[in-house]
Amino acid sequence: MTQVNNPLHGLTLETIVTELAAHYGWVELGERIPVRCFTHEPSIKSSLKFLRKTPWAREKVEGLYLFMQREARRNNAATKTAT
Repeated sequence: MTQVNNPLHGLTLETIVTELAAHYGWVELGERIPVRCFTHEPSIKSSLKFLRKTPWAREKVEGLYLFMQREARRNNAATKTAT
């Protein structure tokens, strides 16, 4: 199966969680996806352990990551047209 159009292809779950935590912070991440690994003593390690075992939560994390990427592209495009 080809992954040409999959924007997550080549990204590890650790990369996704790390970028989300850096962008939103743990508090907002826990508000956007209310799972215990983001709201109670969050860490990359505990989040990865939970997300690898919980497909529905992983899907939400991947969806939020794609949303974050779309927003970043929109903001860059808006900045370029405003200049």
